[in-house]
Amino acid sequence: MKRVEKCRKILFYKDVFEKFFVEQRDKVKRKIIWTLQMIEVLPRVPEKFLKHVEGTSGLYEIRVQTGRESIRIFCFFDIEKLIVLINGFNKKTQKTPRHDLMRALKIKKEYEAERI
Repeated sequence: MKRVEKCRKILFYKDVFEKFFVEQRDKVKRKIIWTLQMIEVLPRVPEKFLKHVEGTSGLYEIRVQTGRESIRIFCFFDIEKLIVLINGFNKKTQKTPRHDLMRALKIKKEYEAERI
């Protein structure tokens, strides 16, 4: 199998995303892994999979669609090519739940404070 050069590196910050990930069904886990691998190797990731969250400073959401389920994983960039995953949720409505967004922003702020 040919080794693919990575354009980005993904980091899990603390264990928030991991706790979300282990609760998912196997099919969803496989799709999340596939999406993360794609984000690591594609030079330009389509907005369908990685999109800036409007009204925020540098917060993005990774979008994972599995049949009837819509998963969102909040993340942000650090040091150009490093993507930091912070938390995930099952999206059930058109609008992102405020508590999930606020949690992501709080975790991002914690990460940034630790980097100083």
